[in-house]
Amino acid sequence: MSMFIRWGIIKMVMIADKDTALPAGARTARSWLTPTDEQQPRPPYREGLAMAIGVFLWMGCYLGLVGVLVPARISQIAPQDKATVVAIMSTVAMIVSTIANIVEGALSDRTRSRFGRRTPWLIFGSVGSCIMILLWGKADTVWAIILCAAVFQIFLNAIVAPLIAVLSDRVAPSHRGMISSLYALGFSAGSYGGQIVAAAFLQVSYRGFMMMALFSLLAGPLAALLLREKSTRDMPVEKLTKQVFIQQFSFPTRDVRDYYLALFGKLSIMTAKYTVTGYQLYILTDYMRLTGASVARYIGMISMILLVTSVVMAIVSGPLTDKLRVRKIPVVIAGLLITVGVMLPSLAPDPRLMLAYALIAGIGMGIFNSVDQALNIEVLPNQRTAAKDLGILNMANNGGQVLGPVYAGIVIGLIGYHAIFWVAAVTALLGVILISLIRKVR
Repeated sequence: MSMFIRWGIIKMVMIADKDTALPAGARTARSWLTPTDEQQPRPPYREGLAMAIGVFLWMGCYLGLVGVLVPARISQIAPQDKATVVAIMSTVAMIVSTIANIVEGALSDRTRSRFGRRTPWLIFGSVGSCIMILLWGKADTVWAIILCAAVFQIFLNAIVAPLIAVLSDRVAPSHRGMISSLYALGFSAGSYGGQIVAAAFLQVSYRGFMMMALFSLLAGPLAALLLREKSTRDMPVEKLTKQVFIQQFSFPTRDVRDYYLALFGKLSIMTAKYTVTGYQLYILTDYMRLTGASVARYIGMISMILLVTSVVMAIVSGPLTDKLRVRKIPVVIAGLLITVGVMLPSLAPDPRLMLAYALIAGIGMGIFNSVDQALNIEVLPNQRTAAKDLGILNMANNGGQVLGPVYAGIVIGLIGYHAIFWVAAVTALLGVILISLIRKVR
């Protein structure tokens, strides 16, 4: 598998270096306009590689932190109240993330500089995130951990919202499945690879925080180097009237039925996923009664299964949906697989059922991640506010990552660990129903 992925990356770089994504005649001063299928006859692999590397690094750092290192730190500081503390931290982070995603996405849409619209924000987010992670690792009180989590979300979303907007900015409609697959490849590798790396540092956790800080520091600059954004100084910008402000710094309100179905469907599926993933450490220790090295071993195995299945399905699914010209149907199938996967550990407190969950849910997440972003582009109400609107849709990822542990914490407190798997399954099924109601996209 690693040889195949390495060959693929080398091939993409070789193609990108030839700069053949757009014919020479199409490279005009209006470089900020989204290319048409005729202007972009070949997939823009360089942009896809930039998105894949960027999301791999920020997602790896984020889930390595919230999935492994921060819960371990909380269990040291507040062992009796760790589930409650994680729930409070996640709630605060979700609120900050929601606001930051909208504001920073909108500011990115309006940015005019010699380095383009997205690059300044990618650099700002990477440097700020790196600093906050190092401070987070030194936090020695519950409130310091919660404060670091909140400020970290501000910087993280300065990477998230501009990076996903590249799909709308620089990729023609006929290539969005392929480029979404590359994004999903990075997303999946980061989601599970970050936890594998973090699990290796459970006994020396601050070194783990340092490693996650390095991931974050590299995310924006590497993506920006590959994107090579052109200047947007000459790009028109609307005068910031009251009406424009409301349009660009708030949730969209026109032609939004399918947009919000996609948003809440994705939020439900992501919440279901992270209801299990966010409490993975405590599920293994408190529900399945694993101790010592067994915990790290099972986290590593679960993450590896999720990684391999997600990567394989990400490679296959996006290009296939481009050929079949379908988006909604694969996302619905993916949601059903996730529903089944998250339900399995409820059958018994047996860690082998967590491995079965990883296999089935991993296949579902690979399909979902590779096709969902292409679906999102096709339900956008306004291309001029793409970063902001995609940022809101992508907020379902962050929202699910934050809301899932809150959800789980409440259920554990009221009923017990065994109930979170059924609650996650019902939540995922709700997401499937919402996405199936989308009309614009097949």
